[in-house]
Amino acid sequence: MLCRIVISFLSLCFVSATAFCGPESNAPAVHQKMTLAESLAPYTGPVKKGVDTGTLYNKVMCGYQGWFMARGDGYEPGFVHWGGVDHDPPRCTVDLWPDLTEYDADELFPTNFRHEDGSPAYVFSSTVKKTVLRHFQWMEDYGIDGVFVQRFGSVIRNLEGWDYERTCAVLSHCREGANRHGRAFAVMYDVSFDRKAVDVIMKDWTRLVKEMQITGTPAYLNHRGHPVVALWGYGFRKFDARATKELFEFFKKEENGACTIMLGVPNNWVKWDDEKLRLLRKYAHIISPWNVGRYNSPQTAEAHFAANWPADLEWCRKRDKDYYAVVFPGFSWTNLKKGHDPLNAIPRLNGDFFWSQVEQVKQYGMNMAYVAMFDEMDEGTAIFKCTNNPPVGSFVTYEGLPSDHYLKLTGKAGRFLRGETDPVSEAEAKPDLRADTP
Repeated sequence: MLCRIVISFLSLCFVSATAFCGPESNAPAVHQKMTLAESLAPYTGPVKKGVDTGTLYNKVMCGYQGWFMARGDGYEPGFVHWGGVDHDPPRCTVDLWPDLTEYDADELFPTNFRHEDGSPAYVFSSTVKKTVLRHFQWMEDYGIDGVFVQRFGSVIRNLEGWDYERTCAVLSHCREGANRHGRAFAVMYDVSFDRKAVDVIMKDWTRLVKEMQITGTPAYLNHRGHPVVALWGYGFRKFDARATKELFEFFKKEENGACTIMLGVPNNWVKWDDEKLRLLRKYAHIISPWNVGRYNSPQTAEAHFAANWPADLEWCRKRDKDYYAVVFPGFSWTNLKKGHDPLNAIPRLNGDFFWSQVEQVKQYGMNMAYVAMFDEMDEGTAIFKCTNNPPVGSFVTYEGLPSDHYLKLTGKAGRFLRGETDPVSEAEAKPDLRADTP
């Protein structure tokens, strides 16, 4: 009986893949999860010389969530960060749908969503190495410097569970993708700063350094002579001054990398007058206030920057700190909020919203920026390839523009901030928002 069930399931997978990819497609592979020993092993694969991984200056990096999972990807929980795409009727938690036309059959996972013609809608899994390597290939193709790979406190608290196995596998894939395609990558912890969270971070980083030897791989991002570790949530979440000081001193120890610490903070950070600011001043070298959702048009973005950046930049320059501005292409999370927030809450305006922020970064004299995010479909901030033909439901699109439009803009943003010669003249540095050329 069990054999018949397995055979029927595999037959169904083959039929689904054939319906999507054509009769000559092969059946999807049976995916196996990576063991911790495999994902935490030192990297020994190919290394391609590409971007300068010795500095954050002159770079546009993206955040990489890497948290999408699917039933059949080799891990236990089924669909994660997609929502109930396998329910009847289906529901989801993403407002953008990925463009999967370049993916192979073994990267596609069927859902219960349907397109208008009745065909099934598919998704991907971030645990599939081929898919992650494909994303890094896009970064190379479009001149995007690299990513900060997200590592969430709620995921790493159990160092032996499936969620920890999954996040280590994704990090391993990102490490390989960055090395193979000449990109930079670094770890970004999205965490609290209380005693319990700090203990977990230190245990996890110890494994990454000792077992994975992550800071020793050529693609790992360094800045000011040391590996970068980013800690997002400082000032947003629980804070224990003693535990936080211990964490910062831990990262500064030679055996832990003597790291350059980057902090993701709220916009009011410069007005603090407490232990948070004193610890930031003593231990951090990169300050990155979070801007997503703080403005909703080119005009309000400009006003937001005028209200915050002059004081922030002055404080940083006086104290030899680097200021790392965050820009984003738009915002929408109606499905994540079950319809309680409007669809397309912050419109992309064909890329003009994104580019207006990039121009402001340049105007204020900065040569680097953090793009939120590469693959964030839950909040509608993704810049990777998303489709204009999503399944039936409530989704935003790229407004008819090519699915690689924001990859192109992000690559152009890097060249623009570095002052490099663009494919157009300097007077035309703002890209043609409807051009279909890289």
